[in-house]
Order: sequence, then C-alpha cells, then structure tokens
Amino acid sequence: MTSQLNGSVLKAFRILELFAAGRSEMTAGEVARELKINLITAHRFLHTLEQAGALRMTARGVFRLGYIFADLGERVSREGGPAPALQPVLDDLARKTHEACMATRFDHDKAVCIAKALPERALYVDIRIGSQLDAYCTAHGKLWLAFMEDEKRQAYLDAARLSSLTATTITGKSALMQELARIREDGFALNDGERESDIFALAVPVFNRNGTMVSALSTFGSNNAIVTQRRSGLLDQLRNAANDAQTALYGTGANAV
Repeated sequence: MTSQLNGSVLKAFRILELFAAGRSEMTAGEVARELKINLITAHRFLHTLEQAGALRMTARGVFRLGYIFADLGERVSREGGPAPALQPVLDDLARKTHEACMATRFDHDKAVCIAKALPERALYVDIRIGSQLDAYCTAHGKLWLAFMEDEKRQAYLDAARLSSLTATTITGKSALMQELARIREDGFALNDGERESDIFALAVPVFNRNGTMVSALSTFGSNNAIVTQRRSGLLDQLRNAANDAQTALYGTGANAV
C-alpha cells in the first residue's frame, strides 16, 4: 500500500529550511518568492508555524525560528545524536567493503569518531569511539577542513602547526590549501599514510538538505590498495552510503513541495 504524503506538512518544512539555509529572518513576501506560492498562502503558513512554536515574530511580519528547535536539538543530543542513525549504514558499508568504517563530527580542530563498524575477518584496523583525528593529516580531518566556512578554515590554518608525522604528511600550508581545493572539487579525501605510515583511508562527506556537511564516512585499513587499486570501487560504495546516511538523518523527498 502506497503511503500518502501530506503536501502541507512538506511545504511547512520547506519554509523552515529557508531559515536553516542561513537566513535569520524572513517575511511572507520572501517566502512567497522563494517557494513560488501566493502571498496569502505564505502568510497562513507562517502564522500557523508561529502558533505551533516553530517560528516567532520579532517585528510586524518578520519571523525567526522558534526556541522549540533548541529543545528538540538538546533531546536529539541526549539520545545519541546522529550515531544511532548512521550505525546501520556503517554496518552495511563494512560488509560490502570488507574494511573497517567510521563516521565523524568535527570538534574545534579535530575530527571525532562517533560511530564505527568492523569487517567480518580476523585482522583489521580498529578505532575507539571518541578518538580524535588531526585535521591536516587524516582523510576525515581534511574533508572537514575542505567543506567548512572560509573564515573557520583560515582560522585553523593560521593557528595550525603542520608537524611531519610520516614521509607523506603535508607540512606546507600552501600545499595543504591546494589539497583542500582538490577535495572540494572531487568530493572525497584520502589518507595516504599521512598520520601513521601503515594506515590508509578514503572519506566522503554527508550533507544536509541545504548542502552543509554534517558528518563524514570513511573506509580505512592497513593496505594501501584502499587508496590505489581499490579507490574507484570503494568511492562508489562510500558515496552510496553517504546518500543512505542523508536519508537516515533527514528522510526522503528533500525536494518535495
């Protein structure tokens, strides 16, 4: 039996996503133009969302997000954040790649492991939940740097000391900036033994519906075939997993109205 979707609910979330895209305030006229709906409909949606606590009016006809989202965000964090939703995606990825996999968030200047999955074989590389990964010399860290806001990236580069950890560690800031530009263009990062000489990894971003990076997924291990002979196939699997992760976090029908 096919599920019936409620178009009004989907449209209400489209309005909320307009605020999430970086606008702190919006009017009915702006909503009407963005969603190509008439002004009366835009007014009705905004006032209904205000009544529900999702929006608040800061001046006549001017709306901001309501404080209910702060409460909901705290509840999500208490219940484990995105890790529970990402775990099945990682488990499936580990089965398909036969390698260890993990997901990260970014905290201050390091990528932090929030979930992992291990392959079903005797020997593999493991990592602890909560482990912190240096940003400049790991696949996850470089990925976060590549897709963060320009000001935050520059602040990191200004403060960073790029110590040489292995023969392949990038230690020049100009070279690192070139690598980050390549990552943004190609959509993936790799670790070619840059933190430990015998650890290799590929990582891809997970985006929200507005194109902001919210997590990263990787496959990693001790065989450099991960970044050489197997790179193309593993990237296909990682990108499929990233799409599954976005669905797990935000649902389907991102473009539905």
